[in-house]
Amino acid sequence: MNLSVCTISFRHQLISIAEIAKWSVANSFQGIELWGAHATNLEDQPLYGKDWLSSYSLRVTMLSDYLPLFDEVDTLYFKVHRLCRLAKHWGATKIRTFASNEASSAITDDKKHLLFERLKLVCDWLSDYDLNLVIETHPNTYADSVASTIELFEGVNKTNLQLNFDVLHVWESGADVIASCELLAPYINHFHFKNISSSKHLSVFAPDNVYAAAGSREGMVPIFDGAVDYQGFIEYLYSKPQIRNIDSSLEWFGNNCKNVLSQDRYKLQKMSQAAVTALAI
Repeated sequence: MNLSVCTISFRHQLISIAEIAKWSVANSFQGIELWGAHATNLEDQPLYGKDWLSSYSLRVTMLSDYLPLFDEVDTLYFKVHRLCRLAKHWGATKIRTFASNEASSAITDDKKHLLFERLKLVCDWLSDYDLNLVIETHPNTYADSVASTIELFEGVNKTNLQLNFDVLHVWESGADVIASCELLAPYINHFHFKNISSSKHLSVFAPDNVYAAAGSREGMVPIFDGAVDYQGFIEYLYSKPQIRNIDSSLEWFGNNCKNVLSQDRYKLQKMSQAAVTALAI
């Protein structure tokens, strides 16, 4: 498993990209998922980039940001091309965004049509840079269920449109995560791993709360300590050669970032070693 740490986990800490890189190596991460805000704010320090990160034997697996899909085309164009330049500078091959900010059941037909057309346009722009656009499974977006996600991919129909399968958010939709992964596997290019102690606390992941420094972190737990069965899901991933080496990120939004992430990384590494041993027998 190619595992990344998300720089967004450190969004409220006074910590440098150099310290994150050193810590990531020390804790056996293979990559960094770079938050767009961090990439933008490092733009005037070009020393930091793909070559610098490779000196740590790390790579940026994904640049994660948010696209103004319903704004004027010129506004969208400027944002997309700036992110493309940043992605190339860091050596990332994919840019993550969300499929609007409306639930698939609430969006109008006209707005759905516009969404699909804008995603086609963005995919075309990204193809000029040899980049992939990655849509995340997430509530209150068009990718909030397995059915709507498949409809989106079939409607946009671009080879460089891919999926970030956020395990918690798929579970949150009421779907079985393993069955959903089977159905969505042709589109998956990335996994997000995070967990919650109970469904009653899912609201802590609402954007207004999770990005707020004083927001609640109640219910956020290490991935193997929560309501989603990550033991079963990770075992399933390791049993599937076509997806077990897909890039994955530990997406931790709570406190004690380094402690929680290092413990989750250690447990995943033990599972990986056990899986390799089992395959060799």
